[in-house]
Amino acid sequence: MLALANQKGGVGKTTTAINLATALAGLGHRSLLVDLDPQGNASTGLGIDYNQRHAGSYDLITHARTLGALAAPTLVPNLSAVPADTNLAGAEIELVEMERREFRLREALHHETEGAGAYEFVLIDCPPSLGLLTLNALVAADAVLVPLQCEFFALEGVSQLVRTVDRVRRAFNGALKLEGLVLTMFDRRNNLSELVAADARSFFGDQVFETVIPRNIRISEAQSHGKPVNLYDARSSGALSYEKLAAELMARLGAGGARTASGPARA
Repeated sequence: MLALANQKGGVGKTTTAINLATALAGLGHRSLLVDLDPQGNASTGLGIDYNQRHAGSYDLITHARTLGALAAPTLVPNLSAVPADTNLAGAEIELVEMERREFRLREALHHETEGAGAYEFVLIDCPPSLGLLTLNALVAADAVLVPLQCEFFALEGVSQLVRTVDRVRRAFNGALKLEGLVLTMFDRRNNLSELVAADARSFFGDQVFETVIPRNIRISEAQSHGKPVNLYDARSSGALSYEKLAAELMARLGAGGARTASGPARA
C-alpha cells in the first residue's frame, strides 16, 4: 500500500498516482487508487465525472460506507478507484473531533470483510499538505512514494516530509518506510534538472528511482481528456517512463520483500 505524498503542490504527485496505478494494472496486478485530495484531480484524470462523485473517500474515512461499496471500476482494466467526493474538503475539520482520527483510513482499508485485501496494490493520492488527511494516508500505508519535481527548492520540502514520515513511524505506524523518490518534470535541455537530480541522488542515494519522468506534452493532453497517458498515447515518452517506473517498483518490492495490501509483492 503506497501513499504518494509531497506537501509541495505542482510536483507531479497526482499525475504519478494516476499513471503508475495504470501501469501496475497493465502488468496484470489488480490495483486500487484512493483519491484523498479534495481537489479530486486523480478522479478527473481517470475519467470519473464530477457529477458522478456522490460517494467516495469522504465516506470511506468517516466510515459511512465500506470500501467494497465505494470502489468502482475505471476505464483501465484491473484498476478500481475511490473518487474524491464533494464533502472531502471539510474532512480536515471534522477529523479533529473524531475518535482515533489518525487511524480512520487504516481501519477502513483493513476492514475484515470489505477491505483492501482484494487488491495487490493500493495507491493513495494525498493532498499537497501535511494535514490530517495526509496523516491518515501515512498511518494506513506500508510505504511512501515521493514525486520530486526537478526545480529549485524541491529538496527542501522533501526533507520536511521525511521528518514527518519518521514521526509517523515512531508514533503511529512502525512499519512505514520511505519507498523512494521519483524525479518528475525532468528536462534534459535544462541544466537545473540535471543539478536537482544530482543533488537528490547525492543526498538520498539509491532511494531515488533510476527511472525519471520527463516533461511531456502527451501527459498534459491525456489529463485534459480524462485518461491516463498510457491509454492516450502508449508510445509517448511519458507513457513509457511510467511503465518503466512500474517495472522498477516491482523489482524493488521483489528484492526487498515489501508487502502489498494483500500479501507479498510479486516480481
